[in-house]
Amino acid sequence: MEKADIGLVGLGVMGSNLALNIAEKGYRVAVYNRTPDRTHEFYEDAGELKDRLIPCDTLEELANNIRAPRPIILMIKAGEPVDNETKALLPFLTHEDIVIDAGNANFHDTVRRLATMGPNDPTFMGMGVSGGEEGARHGPSIMVGGTQEAYDRIAPILNAIAAKYDGQPCVALLGPDGAGHFVKTIHNGIEYADMQMIAEIYGILRDGLGLSAPAIAGVFAKWNDGPLNSYLIEITAKVLNAVDPDTGKAVVDIILDSAGQKGTGRWAAIEAQMLGVPDTAIEAAVAARSLSALKKQRETAAKAYPGEAALSPQDRARFIDDLEQGLYAGKIAAYAQGFAVMAGASREHDWNLPLATIARIWRAGCIIRSQFLDVIADAFEQGNPDNLLLAPAFVERMTKASKPLRNVVSTAALAGLPTPALGAALSYFDSYRQARGTANLIQAQRDFFGAHGFQRLDREGDFHGPWSDVDFQA
Repeated sequence: MEKADIGLVGLGVMGSNLALNIAEKGYRVAVYNRTPDRTHEFYEDAGELKDRLIPCDTLEELANNIRAPRPIILMIKAGEPVDNETKALLPFLTHEDIVIDAGNANFHDTVRRLATMGPNDPTFMGMGVSGGEEGARHGPSIMVGGTQEAYDRIAPILNAIAAKYDGQPCVALLGPDGAGHFVKTIHNGIEYADMQMIAEIYGILRDGLGLSAPAIAGVFAKWNDGPLNSYLIEITAKVLNAVDPDTGKAVVDIILDSAGQKGTGRWAAIEAQMLGVPDTAIEAAVAARSLSALKKQRETAAKAYPGEAALSPQDRARFIDDLEQGLYAGKIAAYAQGFAVMAGASREHDWNLPLATIARIWRAGCIIRSQFLDVIADAFEQGNPDNLLLAPAFVERMTKASKPLRNVVSTAALAGLPTPALGAALSYFDSYRQARGTANLIQAQRDFFGAHGFQRLDREGDFHGPWSDVDFQA
């Protein structure tokens, strides 16, 4: 039997679809799942692609059925399962084989695994895959971290299976060791912020303006034809239009308002904090999901603090236009924060992350794909700004959209409608554009109680205040 070009471990939803994608592109794939029944079920259901699949009952059989040097993708739960499966594979691998973790891994684990295994004995790669079930099957955005030599060996397969934008595959080697998984983490953080801000606008339309789900769907569908054009806006319109066959109600109206999360959003917020780079919109989105889980407490609080949320704008159509522009401004701020975090990590870890390339491989396949990623890529190629808010193209956009965002956040606040991510985006924008902020008072306080010292505007050096001489009498 002809040997496979690549192996894949883990035949859940993502793994199954990725294996079929690889096979459909003309490559032979050896597949393994820890439960053999699932392996053979997958094989039998593969239809005309069966001829390019080799079902394997053991990891040894998997390794023996792949042409050397062997690339093997792990599409399994992050954390300890990856360590366990890698350890189980190692006895059957040799020099230059590649273990590729394609799950949502913490990049610190990827760095550790590569350091443990060495560059070629065999080597380890971290590969972020975005696009969900559909992307895995028909073309995801792929973010890779590892050695150039290992990447070159698998690049033909990755180029074939990745999403295409204007004919260009949405895949790239972004840096060594954990770079790919870090970029995927920040991608997911931006995704959290984007989804949360969309949900906040939905809440204003539903609770503030009293619109039905189908009516809100029409608003989002219209917006998808403008500057907000993106995958998330598109599917929001589709989700809001869906009808539950059992009740005849909008599906969104029968879904419990408690959002799940798998950790990548928290990782994005934590890493930003460790780097000292503000990503307030992402942090707010993570907190909002955690707060959503407190369903019973929120129901109790609603009874303790009743209030009206209805809005009566003088010009309803204009306010809805402000919602569109405000959401756009919030989106700009969230992306600016995400790219700033990646720039900070690139400096910290000496990765030299290609920010323009990252924007370009996110244009198709991934969850946060949107039309303004081209503008982001151009901004980094033309001037490599310290922050996207300083790029001329975004200065123009943010100048126009920030006033509507201010109106949306203030109007919602007065009505008691929560906008944590949109509010965080606005506060970030306002703080970033303050030439003279208020941290001078914080520095004075720190020096007063802890003698931490401060710098002065009028001379160089470190100083302490004359706090012992202060008269506290009114």
